[in-house]
Amino acid sequence: MLIIDSKDCENIDKALKKYKKKYEKSRILNQLRDRQSFTKPSIRRRTEILKAVYKQQMANGELDD
Repeated sequence: MLIIDSKDCENIDKALKKYKKKYEKSRILNQLRDRQSFTKPSIRRRTEILKAVYKQQMANGELDD
């Protein structure tokens, strides 16, 4: 549960902005999406490795897009 402390004189827009930022940092939406379907650990590991390889190729300039 997210709690936002708002002052009486604070604008509702600022409070909403604080809430949205806290919501994104808590990564609740990502957790919900992950729980929608089961992913085997081997597939999860494979995707992490493929992402790491892609990032490394991008850093080295080997990938031509």
